[in-house]
Amino acid sequence: MNKFDQLKEHTIIVADTGEIDEIKKYQPTDATTNPSLILKASEINEYRPLIEEAVSYGKSKGGQSPFKLIIAKVFVNFGAEILKHIPGRVSTEVDARLSFDVEGSIKKAHHYIDLYKEAGVEKERVLIKLASTWEGVLAASQLEKEGIHCNMTLMFSLAQAIACAEAGATLISPFVGRILDWYKKVEGKNSYLPAEDPGVVSVTKIFNYYKKFGYKTQIMGASFRNVDEVLELAGSDLLTIAPKLLKELIETKGAVPKKLCAEKAAQSDLEKISVNEKTFRWLLNDEAMATEKLSEGIRNFAKDTVKLEKLIEKML
Repeated sequence: MNKFDQLKEHTIIVADTGEIDEIKKYQPTDATTNPSLILKASEINEYRPLIEEAVSYGKSKGGQSPFKLIIAKVFVNFGAEILKHIPGRVSTEVDARLSFDVEGSIKKAHHYIDLYKEAGVEKERVLIKLASTWEGVLAASQLEKEGIHCNMTLMFSLAQAIACAEAGATLISPFVGRILDWYKKVEGKNSYLPAEDPGVVSVTKIFNYYKKFGYKTQIMGASFRNVDEVLELAGSDLLTIAPKLLKELIETKGAVPKKLCAEKAAQSDLEKISVNEKTFRWLLNDEAMATEKLSEGIRNFAKDTVKLEKLIEKML
């Protein structure tokens, strides 16, 4: 067996792409998108009709100001198309510029869910992606009470993970590779042993904490830089993997042992940490990597959203 098939025995595989052809090829259970992936996909002629349909929809139903409706419809069109080719769920991201706006995030999530429903997609097949800020946590708490499932993204610390689990979020997406990027730059290292990769260590800590204290929130490692990071997290609830790394896993033979184990985690001597707004903000602030990567991630997703908006403006 190749490593991809063996990994699927331990973990649910999610495709980290907005390109439908890649999803057809690798047949993952779920798929996740973000503004950067949608922007990349929108530049491929094959997916142009998804954008053109959103523009027509916005013009016909958006009144004097159709622009925001068009942007939302673009994201939903990609998500709805992806869902035709997978059995599970698709993640659709709330505008990063709403990362510190509780009501704005909730309103955007409701808008996405309404557009999906109009397209024949029930909310159970959609995960609303929110940045793991304190405001994102509050928005997720409210949405989950309404039965709208959330995927907490841009996660770099245990404090963020605990707050999201306490809020009842369905899923978290800790960013393995971006943590590695930060430590390589700060510590001046070119590489780490797979088990000592800072991103792997961070997600392992979160996994063990969740399983020790019985949280139902699922963990989906994300943003991988290499296959070793992926394999070190075999046993995580889910892993979202870019097509390039999926291809490498399929083309490689060899054993894939389960590295993360809920039963072992439950036996650990970890202590419970209480997280409210004050402790969340302090613990996040106290971890330079998490603070810097969260801010950078929000800025970069916002930039790609603006680029997508400019692309659509030209079409208008």
